[in-house]
Amino acid sequence: MLTPLAYGLAVLLDLLILFIGMRFLLAPQAAAAGYGVPAKKDGGTTYLTIKGQRDAVYGLIGLALLFFVGARAEAWFMLVVAIIPLSDVVIVLRNGGTKAVAYGIHFATAVAVLICAALLFLV
Repeated sequence: MLTPLAYGLAVLLDLLILFIGMRFLLAPQAAAAGYGVPAKKDGGTTYLTIKGQRDAVYGLIGLALLFFVGARAEAWFMLVVAIIPLSDVVIVLRNGGTKAVAYGIHFATAVAVLICAALLFLV
C-alpha cells in the first residue's frame, strides 16, 4: 500500500514541476503571476524562461531518477529539491507577494515534497 502511494505522489510532483516549467516557457507572464510575484509587463522574459527551463528539467530528472534508479535516489532528490519551494516562500514575501501565496502554495509544496521524500525512504 505504501509503495504505490509513494511512487504516485513522486510522479505527480515531478509532473507538476514539469508542467510549471512548461508554463513559464509558454506563458511566462501568467506563470509569474501564479508564482506570486507578477512580472513587469514591459520587462523582458529572459529570467522567466530560465526558470521555466530549470523547472522542466527538475521534473524530468525526478522522473528519470524514479524510473531508472529507484525510490531511494528519488527520495534524496526530493529532500534536496524541497529547498526550492522553501526559498520561494522567502522570495514571494520579500517581493511584495501575499502570505496566502507564499504559505498556501510554496510552503505547502515544500511540505508535500518532504512527505514524498519520507514515503520514498520508507519503501
